[in-house]
Amino acid sequence: MNITITGKELKATEAIKDYVAKKLTRVEKYYADENIDVTVTIKKENASSEIAEMYVTVKGFSYKAVTEDRDLYASIDKDIDILEGQIRKTKARKEKMMKDSSLKQMNIDGMNLDKQVEEEVIKSIAYDLKPISIEDAKIKLKERKGNIFFTFVNVDTGKVNVIFKLKDSNNYGLVEPEV
Repeated sequence: MNITITGKELKATEAIKDYVAKKLTRVEKYYADENIDVTVTIKKENASSEIAEMYVTVKGFSYKAVTEDRDLYASIDKDIDILEGQIRKTKARKEKMMKDSSLKQMNIDGMNLDKQVEEEVIKSIAYDLKPISIEDAKIKLKERKGNIFFTFVNVDTGKVNVIFKLKDSNNYGLVEPEV
């Protein structure tokens, strides 16, 4: 297994490298005799969250997981869970295809197996839900560039709300439960 760990605004210590290598044995068991390339990027997003991104390439398949958590080790654990699920699903599909396919379809050597996993959860973000106003929620949404919504507890109602930016507009939408 070839593991490359890069730290952005965070140092990839020996402890982190050992932890990643230990956790990747869960992925390695699915491809015991194959050459596996793993690229891990760890970075600090803000004062309270750390992100681990993992890219695994094996036998022409690419798998990706990106998670954000307050603890880098928890983020790595979530990435491994996501990757393992993607690999299990891909292997199950391949086994089913091999089992159910005709002899003509079984000629996999000529097929292009370089595919990305699709329709999978590849990113997970964890953050505290603190009671804030709708105006503060708008500010938080603006701070999180790239995010299209922000979940928060409305200080006025005490209920969980979601604020989102409307397409092609400078306006916002608000989702409130009716319970």
